[in-house]
Formats: sequence, C-alpha cells, structure tokens
Amino acid sequence: MAITWRAVVLAALGVVLVAVLPAAGTVVAWALVVVLLCGLDVALAASPRSVGVARAVPPSVRLTETVTSVLTVTNLDRRRWRGLVRDAWQPSAGARQDRFAVDLPPGEARRLSTVLVPVRRGDRLADRVTLRTVGPLGLAGRQLSIDVPARLRVLPEFASRRHLPSRLARLRELDGRSAVQVRGPGTEFDSLREYVIGDDVRSIDWRASARRSDVVVRTWRPERDRRVLIVIDTSRTSAARVLDAPRLDASIEAALLLAALASRAGDRVELVAYDRTVRARVAGATGPRLMPAIADALAQVDPVLVEADWPGLVTVVRERLSQRALVVLLSALEPASVEQGLLTVIDQLTRLHQVVLASVRDPEVDALRRDHSDADAVFDAAAADRVEIERQAVAGRLRDRGVEVVDALPADLAPQVADTYLTLKAAGRL
Repeated sequence: MAITWRAVVLAALGVVLVAVLPAAGTVVAWALVVVLLCGLDVALAASPRSVGVARAVPPSVRLTETVTSVLTVTNLDRRRWRGLVRDAWQPSAGARQDRFAVDLPPGEARRLSTVLVPVRRGDRLADRVTLRTVGPLGLAGRQLSIDVPARLRVLPEFASRRHLPSRLARLRELDGRSAVQVRGPGTEFDSLREYVIGDDVRSIDWRASARRSDVVVRTWRPERDRRVLIVIDTSRTSAARVLDAPRLDASIEAALLLAALASRAGDRVELVAYDRTVRARVAGATGPRLMPAIADALAQVDPVLVEADWPGLVTVVRERLSQRALVVLLSALEPASVEQGLLTVIDQLTRLHQVVLASVRDPEVDALRRDHSDADAVFDAAAADRVEIERQAVAGRLRDRGVEVVDALPADLAPQVADTYLTLKAAGRL
C-alpha cells in the first residue's frame, strides 16, 4: 500500500479539526474516514502486477557521451492505470530523470525515456523498476518493484582521438604517400628517383646511376607488419590521482591512440593489462575489429592495490613475443617502484625488444616547485625539487639501458607516445 501527499494533507486537516473541536469522538471519526477513503482508493486502484514492462538499452556507450534507456510500459488490465514509474539505475550511470507520471487506458502502451550520462567506465547495471498505482481519489494506491535486468557497458572516452589525424598525416609522409621520403637503415626499399641537393649520399645507387648516366638515390618506406605490445600497469601506482582522474585513465588514452596509429601503419598490435595477473588481453584482432576489442577490454579495467610483479610481466611478454618487437610500458616513473621492480628485469626486455616507458607527470608537483611565496611554500618546493631530481635520475638509468622514456602531463601523454612511435618507425628501430 502506498500513501500519497493527498492523504497526508487530509490527515493534517484532522489535526486542525481536533484543535477546533477537541473531542475524542471527533478524532476517532476523522481517523476512520481517512482510513476508509484510503482503503477504498487502494481497492479501486489498478494492480501494478497487471503492467508489462520491457527495457531497451544500447549495448555500449563511450564515457561522457549520452545514451537513452527506454522503458515500454503496457497496461494489461481492463481498468485505467494511473500512477508513477521509476526507472532506477546505479548512481554512476548518471540518470538525469528516472520518474514518470503515467496515465494508461486499458491495452495501451507508452515508452518512457531515461537519459544516461555515465561518469565511470565499466558495466553500469539497471536497478529495479518501481510501479506505483494510484486510486481515483489520489489518496493511496499499490506499489511493486520488479527486476527488469539491463547492462550498459561504458567504454573509455578516447578523447585523444583528436590527435589521430595529425599523426596519420605524419605516417603517410613516412610511408611515401606524400612528398617526404624516408631514407636510412632498417626500412624497406621503395623506389628510385633523381638525386637532389641535400639528399644523403649514402642513399645513392651507384649501379643504377651508371646505367642511367644520372645520379639516382633509393627511397625507403617504413617497415610494416611489426609487432607492438602495449602493457598497461594496473598495480597500486596506477590508482594515484593526477588532477581529477586516476593515472590509469591517462594510460588508457595513450594505449588507444597508439593502437589506432600502429594498426593504420600496418603493424600487429596486442594489449595486456597486468599487475600480478593479467586483467585484460587483446590478441589476434586486426583491422576494424581491433579498436572495439581494445575499448571493450579496457572498459572494466580498474587499479588494483597490489605491487606489480615485474618478473611475471617479463614471462608474459616472452610468451607473447618470439621476435623483436616494440614493447610500450604504460606505468609510473616512481623512483622507489622502478628501482625495486622494473630496473631489476629491464635488461631481459631490452636485450630482445625496443622498450618504451611512458609515465604521467603530476602538474601539482610542478606547481609546488615554482611556488616560493612563503616559508612553507619554500619547503614544499624543495621537496618537489628532490622528487624531480630522483625521477630524472631513474629516467637516466633507464635510458642508459636502452629504454625510451616519455614523461608527460596527462593531456600530453597520448600524443607524445604516438610521436615516439613515429620517431622509432622513421629511424627503423622497431
């Protein structure tokens, strides 16, 4: 049984009546009238069990984008159905309006649309649908909550895709489809053309020049069908918040941009999310299937508050790669964790593969280094400078062992990782 605001107002009038006519019989009579009217309204209200409910939700949506959940409510009773319907969702699904007043004649149906703007990645689940019918007097009615299961998968935002067109333009230059030609070791032979001032003399083809009585040079294009393994560190360091989001979110954006770029370059891309066990893996997907597979796999990846198992990660890399490849580690350039973990095994990776370590910088630390407004700020700046010195020192040790290090702010990490990939590809180091 559900009581409406009208019944509450009616009961309040009884309190006023008691104040005017303070008689026990008056109170009892008024209470009986209210109870009888509410009981009559409940009896005349349509049953919530006589309503058919179906929910339709798109299978997925990108974070911050809008999607609509549609409830179809059908009156299966012979009486008119008046009441309230609530389409409940998890708070992180971002339902803007989930309550609807409904007035349905017998046999008719109505669609109720709930706009969702998710605020978190992963699977957002629908809660129960609550049906509240109201009698003709509007005093009371009946209420029932039923399960109408639905799941909405919220994919990563992929805000870094705005950098993709400019990187693809550079890739086309490297690939010889525009005026710029790449020449140098480690690339595939493309064609011959006449020598112009400024060309590298090492690119001159002397035999072809002798046959043509003119100086010609070889042009090259980047090697294709290389292996690119993207490793996302999901250990405790990925849970640290940089600005308004975990460090993991910036790593996911960088992984998506790099995967999109490398796949368009003709390379084979694989992805692993790892801490002490594999949390997500994408392998064997190519062409148009790659990006949906990666987005779907990363949708449910969250930081895990454990230390990373770097020897275990080396084992995973060896299982996936039998030939030289590009291994991109999206992790944290934290001196303590790197010195005690990654540095102990990095030689096992650089011996066989080209390794890139990409890490997110905290702009708040940079702000502390610049602030000398008072004594407390000076101490904070000194501590921040010490942290920066340690970061640079551990980055230098990694570079000495053949690792390309990318240390960038959250908004710059994805494009800088993409630029590093293009630089290595142009130099034939993949």
